[in-house]
Amino acid sequence: MWWLAGLLTAFAAAVVAPLLVYIWPSGGKIKPTSVKVNLQTPLNQLKDGAATKFEAPSNYGFKMIDGGGDNYPGKVSFGGYLVKVSGKTTALSLTCSHLGCSVNFQGGEFACPCHGSVFGISGNVVRGPAQFPLSNYTWKQLSNSQIQVDGYSLQGVG
Repeated sequence: MWWLAGLLTAFAAAVVAPLLVYIWPSGGKIKPTSVKVNLQTPLNQLKDGAATKFEAPSNYGFKMIDGGGDNYPGKVSFGGYLVKVSGKTTALSLTCSHLGCSVNFQGGEFACPCHGSVFGISGNVVRGPAQFPLSNYTWKQLSNSQIQVDGYSLQGVG
């Protein structure tokens, strides 16, 4: 009898313990914040139809403000591109809306290496399987070589 009770207790603990990770919050704190980012290409040197890549510093992520598919408002992304189209500069997430792979800028468009989706310079879908455009970020210029992007502090997460 005691042996059976011990076996059932061990089984219950093995099933319940992994679920507890999802019930109790993590020890880290996710806080909305503004993230300062240095640019590879200064803004005053960014030509029309060009893009410059930027990445989140360690323990920070960027907040997507729109999107669809694998991207949605509030989701975290860890990189992006500043693009200049018809004189207007916007910040796009580098996360593909299909399944979340990182897109690369080549030949005036963004290409997803995972499943072949292609996005135009404005982030619009040119060729699927992605059905939604790249997400945008809220950002502001601090200097020609630095911007500030709305994001999250991920200290102690992961």
